[in-house]
Amino acid sequence: MKLKCVIVDDELMARLSLERLCEKRDDLEIIGIFDQPTEALAFLREKQVDLLFLDVEMPGLNGLELLDQLSYMPDVILTTSKTEYAYDAFQYQVTDYLKKPIALPRFMQAVDKVLEKRLTKPAPRSDLNEIYVKTDGRYIRVAYDQMLYVENVGDYVKIRTTSGSHIVYATMKNLEEKLNPRFFFRVHRSFIVNLSKIVDIEENNLVISDKVIPISRANKSELLERLNIL
Repeated sequence: MKLKCVIVDDELMARLSLERLCEKRDDLEIIGIFDQPTEALAFLREKQVDLLFLDVEMPGLNGLELLDQLSYMPDVILTTSKTEYAYDAFQYQVTDYLKKPIALPRFMQAVDKVLEKRLTKPAPRSDLNEIYVKTDGRYIRVAYDQMLYVENVGDYVKIRTTSGSHIVYATMKNLEEKLNPRFFFRVHRSFIVNLSKIVDIEENNLVISDKVIPISRANKSELLERLNIL
């Protein structure tokens, strides 16, 4: 098992130290190193990573605020020169907490803990009919039969349901991978629809509830194949 990992720290020496430590492990692959948390956040919204080495105290956006804005939770190892964030680490359920300067044995122990956690993690269930969305620091259950469609709105996605909507930090690609393809289909680069909620289709548009949603030419034929058409 090779973990894709990202390092986020505003201190140059801390980044170099972590990079050297990671290079001592054949099971770690560094895919990003950032000194600006806002740049790291943009990267993490586009690419899903396995392990995040995250400094707590950074200017503009601290490590814990960055976690609040992620739509998914990778394994996180917090790194800091202070011990006072241990309680916050527990609250965020991070995998481990390393105090700078980081010693090699302690680093190895932290990575081993991540691997052990992943090896004992239950396999994803294929019969799930729900998704949990993070809103205002809470995870809210949304059943598939309540979801109408998902719309891209800049750096966010809007999940429209039968009772309202949820705005979450996520990418369409990330959400598309999490939704069961038996029930959902991406009809346009900006829209994923619940196939069971389509009211009608005319030309290159479909209607769900009161929303007219465009269908891209590239996806129309596959959409029609997915539907039970006489």
